[in-house]
Amino acid sequence: MWQDIRILNALTNVLIGILLLVLLMSGIWWVIQRPTFTLKTIRIEGVAKNNLRHVNALTIRDAALPKIKGNFFTTNLDVVRSAFETVPWVRRASVQREWPNKLIVVLEEHEVLGTWGEEGRLISAKGDVFTANLAEAEEDSDLIEFIGPDGSEKEVLARYLDFKKWFATINLAPESVQYSNRYAWSLKLNNGMKVELGRVQDEFSLKKRVDQLLTVYPQLLISLRDSIDSVDMRYPNGLALKSSHSSVGLKSKLK
Repeated sequence: MWQDIRILNALTNVLIGILLLVLLMSGIWWVIQRPTFTLKTIRIEGVAKNNLRHVNALTIRDAALPKIKGNFFTTNLDVVRSAFETVPWVRRASVQREWPNKLIVVLEEHEVLGTWGEEGRLISAKGDVFTANLAEAEEDSDLIEFIGPDGSEKEVLARYLDFKKWFATINLAPESVQYSNRYAWSLKLNNGMKVELGRVQDEFSLKKRVDQLLTVYPQLLISLRDSIDSVDMRYPNGLALKSSHSSVGLKSKLK
């Protein structure tokens, strides 16, 4: 082999190629480690340049910045994104590089709608359950109370929006919606009245029970002088109600 000029030339070319590649990689590594590319600025923005209401420098410094490693070239953008998504109130983050030593982070905040369950968690207008400061959430608006099995958040939110639309016809709105482990619906309206709707097979059946209540509610309001404590709509052809003017429950048939 050592007397074959062609093999020796080929072997020499391979070794020279490997050497040049090593030198090239070393040069690239030397360049990207220069102080010029050390991250000096991380710019935080809201989606569509909107101001961030709840995310502040303190929470970012405590929750996200310690997890950011590397420089302009070596930092892992997925790790940075995940770090910012652990910050309270952050729903989603996107990250991009800006030459030569900046990161641009765009944050989407949760838009809180209410509380979820009995553990102090919050639910957003998009049905995401998250944990944040309850006092801060209460500054935004009156919170709706939602209760339901884990995994039912989207369904409970969808039914809340239905209830809100349906009861608006009698100038009422839900302030609490509960979906039990037995798949039964109940809600409390902003006049203090509790409504038991029970288990239903589908949205159509649920709306039918609500419509039955909406039909008789004006008459009940007149006869009971706005003193209805609760209404039970779980009867096939009637309802039962409790009034603060009566010590016993009243039952009525629906025509």
